[in-house]
Amino acid sequence: MLKTFRHGIHPPANKITKDIPLKDFEISEMLYISLSQHIGAPAKCLVNVGDHVDEGQMIGEAGGFVSAPVFASVSGTVKGIVKLPTAIGGEADHIQIENDGLYTKALLEPLTQPTKEDVLKRVKDAGIVGMGGATFPTHVKLSPKDPIDTLIINAAECEPYITCDYRLLMEYPDKVLAGIKYLMLALDVKDAYIGIENNKKDAIELLLSKAPSDIHVVALKTKYPQGAEKQLIYAITKRVVPVGALPAAVGCVVNNTHTAFSVACAVEDGETLYKRAMTVSGKGVENKGNYFVRTGTTYQFIYDKCKGNVDEDVTRKVISGGPMMGFAQSSLKPATTKGSSSLLFLSEDEFGTNEPTQCINCGRCIKNCPMQLRPRDIEHCAEKKDFEGTFKNGVMNCIECGVCSYSCPARRPLVQAMKLSKKEIKVRGIK
Repeated sequence: MLKTFRHGIHPPANKITKDIPLKDFEISEMLYISLSQHIGAPAKCLVNVGDHVDEGQMIGEAGGFVSAPVFASVSGTVKGIVKLPTAIGGEADHIQIENDGLYTKALLEPLTQPTKEDVLKRVKDAGIVGMGGATFPTHVKLSPKDPIDTLIINAAECEPYITCDYRLLMEYPDKVLAGIKYLMLALDVKDAYIGIENNKKDAIELLLSKAPSDIHVVALKTKYPQGAEKQLIYAITKRVVPVGALPAAVGCVVNNTHTAFSVACAVEDGETLYKRAMTVSGKGVENKGNYFVRTGTTYQFIYDKCKGNVDEDVTRKVISGGPMMGFAQSSLKPATTKGSSSLLFLSEDEFGTNEPTQCINCGRCIKNCPMQLRPRDIEHCAEKKDFEGTFKNGVMNCIECGVCSYSCPARRPLVQAMKLSKKEIKVRGIK
């Protein structure tokens, strides 16, 4: 029986790049490496204008415990420190590097028969973060205060369009499994579970044929948001993460497929994290696919190389990430980071354009909410600026998955009301 969670929705998968193998993306002449590629304190710049850097060289050191170093994605010359918009809003400092075309590498020493401490140090030194989108520094996640007995690998990839993790599983299964073993060693756990949706039967069969006995492949019902941390933990273990708590509170640590892959590359090959697998899709570009893209590649460069013969007027919306939880872009100035899982160029027929109308009290947002909240009531409170009311209605337990907005026939801005409420609650200190 397929494992799953309560409620949720079934949006069109649109996995149109599913069968396109990964390949290296073209490299631009100028790259912009953000010092804020992770949750936590920005990295501290280590280079000056005019410095020469090598590919994979640390150019920004971690700015605290919850932080991660960043690395040059090409060899070349530092041309400046500039502020650029980020994909999630606001601005951040970026190190501008002119590519010299030589790609001379700075590698760490590969590890043979590493200990738990070796793996933890390598994960930290390589700047590995959660690569499913949250970008939480992985060395922090691997050092929990609570006792851990279960490692879960999130291979659900439940967001529409995105297929880069699926391609990693199909093309690099041994590397992903090796990374899982290193994560198990770092956490000192005996069992790991790979949660993967049943619409990826070939990947499930491949992993079942290759996984050792202590790595269990779990087929999940294809449903959104099956890949959300709390829903994934419940589906596999039936454990419920308390409100405001981390998965470690119920003995679990969750890592993404790409994170496991990157851990293996860091341990076995000495590679720091300066490029990642990424899906480029949508009807607004011709050259859709799955690519290994170097951090610091601008969205404009990606669009120029992928647009092909599609008329520029076709593209109506650009989204960094998936269509459910991603961020619509106001320009193509941002550059890719460690958390850039996809870039979507959607035409008008791929997204809704209806203006919001009055709530009709149909209850679909309540029926489908995977966190069993009442989004309609929360939005009503938010409209009146009654943020204590949104707090009492449990808004802080919202995972911002977008199920409510997707389900709403009136096109109410429900998830936006959730985000605003959470921000105001923190600002006002409501408890």
